Amino acid sequence: MDFNDTPEEAEFRAEARAFLEQHLEPKGAKPLRQRISGEEFMKQAKAWQKIKAENGFAQITWPKEIGGRGGTPMQQVIWNQEEGKFDAPTGPFTIGLGMCVPTVIAFGSDEHKNRYVRPALTGDEIWCQLFSEPAAGSDVAGVKTRAVKDGEDWVINGQKVWTTGAHFSDYGIVLTRTDPKQPKHKGLTMFLVNMKAPGVEVRPIHQASGGREFNEVYFTDVRIPDSDRLGEVGAGWKVALVTLMNERLAVGGSPGPDWNEIMDYARKAGTLGDAAFREKLADWYVAAQGYKLTKFRSQTALSRGETPGPENSIGKIITANQLQDICNEAIEMQGHYGLMVDEDTMPADALFQRSFMWAPGLRIAGGTDEILKNIIAERVLGLPQDVRVDKSVPFDELKQG
Repeated sequence: MDFNDTPEEAEFRAEARAFLEQHLEPKGAKPLRQRISGEEFMKQAKAWQKIKAENGFAQITWPKEIGGRGGTPMQQVIWNQEEGKFDAPTGPFTIGLGMCVPTVIAFGSDEHKNRYVRPALTGDEIWCQLFSEPAAGSDVAGVKTRAVKDGEDWVINGQKVWTTGAHFSDYGIVLTRTDPKQPKHKGLTMFLVNMKAPGVEVRPIHQASGGREFNEVYFTDVRIPDSDRLGEVGAGWKVALVTLMNERLAVGGSPGPDWNEIMDYARKAGTLGDAAFREKLADWYVAAQGYKLTKFRSQTALSRGETPGPENSIGKIITANQLQDICNEAIEMQGHYGLMVDEDTMPADALFQRSFMWAPGLRIAGGTDEILKNIIAERVLGLPQDVRVDKSVPFDELKQG
């Protein structure tokens, strides 16, 4: 591994840092999203996205002809590292630019690229990903949302769930079943959909943490022209795999308190001398360092022009589980006061409580622990694949429920 920037990378890092210092404030104790209203946050997010696009920092690896910088993957890594040190309102565009629009670029027509890429890049339009359903989460190929051909259109009926940002999105990509007579992976087709179209209903989900970023989405006789199909009819799984690979890269590590934050809290609370806690702290530190070195390995590959492998799946398993453990330990330290979530009275602005409420979701989003462990087992360790008894069975003959 090489821990140092090349001269070219160091020059780009300095350029990125100077640009960020000119436009943003360094990250403070409380994130920007918690300090301002949702409406004001969205306004600032769109303004920041436009500034990045106008200066070639919005999507660094995208070709210049579609609004990118034409840069290297390592430059994108460097930008992400530097932007992460500032109070940047980036959340609303992560899914669109990280997952949906790359799928449109890969499988859409020239008309699609000319129409949709630039507005997404400048923050004028926001996208969401419509994959998961009540009976199709980890097993995405089990979707039941139907698309039936009617002349030059497709008519979509069904339900999606856990769709992040659907309530403020303008467009989305939706995975549908177009041929239930085929095995589940072969009867799928992907479309792009206008989220404001007649028949699209979005219902926000009120989460235990108090957030409302996830949604149920219902499709009732929604008409989509065949020209808005992404990929061939029945080849939706191939298209979905491109999206899913981008999703796992986008989800990556888990934001939230790590061993540093709980060590600082334990020091203030006077529990740092507890032997059992110190043993846990050592385990968290070792895991964090292992993940850090794994990221360095991936960054070294990018810097050499290579493509990192499926070992990146390790990151989310480690960080999501560790976040949940750390938050649980901090709440246990606080005794019965740990039940309180008031930011004005609790230590660290109730960071441990707030993170504890949504930490379990990180073990599901972007691939569950079990799915990612299978990927590591099969593609990193070379172990035999799971037995799939439904591989060649037509979807409409599979047992339901």
